[in-house]
Amino acid sequence: MDMAMAMATAGGIRRIDPRRPFTLNAEGLKRIVLGQAGSTGLEQHALSLAQAHQSIKPQRLAVNARLTKCLLAVAHSDRGGLDEHTRQAVAAAALLADGATEVVLLVFGELNDDAAALGADRCIVLPQYGSHLFAPEAELAALIALLEELLPAHVFMADSGVADSDLGRRLGAAMSAASIATHVVEIKQEGLAVYRQQGSLMARRELTAIVLLEADAVDARLPFLGRGQRDGQTAAALAVAAGGASAAAFVDLGVKTMAASQVALDEADFIVSAGNGVGDVALFNALAQVLDAAVGASRVAVDDGKFERDKQIGATGKTVSASAYLAFGISGAVQHLQGIKDCRHVIAVNLDASAPMIKRADLSIIGDAQELMSALLEQVRQARAVEVTP
Repeated sequence: MDMAMAMATAGGIRRIDPRRPFTLNAEGLKRIVLGQAGSTGLEQHALSLAQAHQSIKPQRLAVNARLTKCLLAVAHSDRGGLDEHTRQAVAAAALLADGATEVVLLVFGELNDDAAALGADRCIVLPQYGSHLFAPEAELAALIALLEELLPAHVFMADSGVADSDLGRRLGAAMSAASIATHVVEIKQEGLAVYRQQGSLMARRELTAIVLLEADAVDARLPFLGRGQRDGQTAAALAVAAGGASAAAFVDLGVKTMAASQVALDEADFIVSAGNGVGDVALFNALAQVLDAAVGASRVAVDDGKFERDKQIGATGKTVSASAYLAFGISGAVQHLQGIKDCRHVIAVNLDASAPMIKRADLSIIGDAQELMSALLEQVRQARAVEVTP
């Protein structure tokens, strides 16, 4: 396996700022130089991107395009959706593809997202696998069978430290003749780059067969659409190939459900958070318990002694990435918004319709937090009673 990386030198070793941001978008590699964010060129570029996203996007491939090449993106879904990091890996394939190249997306798990909007021309979904099932050997068998059929020039995956990273490294080990690059922070047609020596050096090389991308190396907002066609026939064939894989080396004991109170706040999937607008802490805790949600709080609520310091969420507290974040009586200071920037769905309850948290939320409820908590607690208790009634 070729792991050597060609070092970029110019009269010796060239050092760079490891915090320098860069992304790959439809116009190629773009850099944002710190301290120049207000320049006219960048403002015009941001405006043009915004206009492009608001307009109707064209399809990347022509209707009668003759496809001679293929790029493959591989992803694991979470409850039918792809996270931002995984979307970036799919976008990398779409941005590097030319008019004769098909972008194929293989998804382990359900997929409810629009494959065309992700940039995929053909989508192969295996809903029987995914985060609910530990089956790395079966997934690897399905992926290798697809590689043998498509012969893609490159395979793109998110180096997220979980399922995609594990599968990508398993694939590299199984295909010893294929080159692989991990922790890729920069990618374009000419090659890719990774950091070395604690970020003080940037190593460059040509595009490898397997590319595992770091987060934010690619802009997932595409100015075009893929064809988005579902390939059920290939999915059925891959399911057969995966079913024949041996799993004797390990046993899947299933998923163990833990109480929300036993999960660290920065690992919780559902968080109910209280701010200064919550006066009845006992009612709030009762609601969190019946919802089986982790408890969080704003800095003001913690400073007032309503909650322990380890419940504080924000820049000076915990940074969370919950799928659902329900905020009661939190106005939304900048520090708190920084702490919830990675949350997927934010629901805010506040009397102030102009509060920053209301603007940040995906769903806003303008009303009294105490009244809504009481009503919601009663509704949940009634629903739970119906569930347990024979």
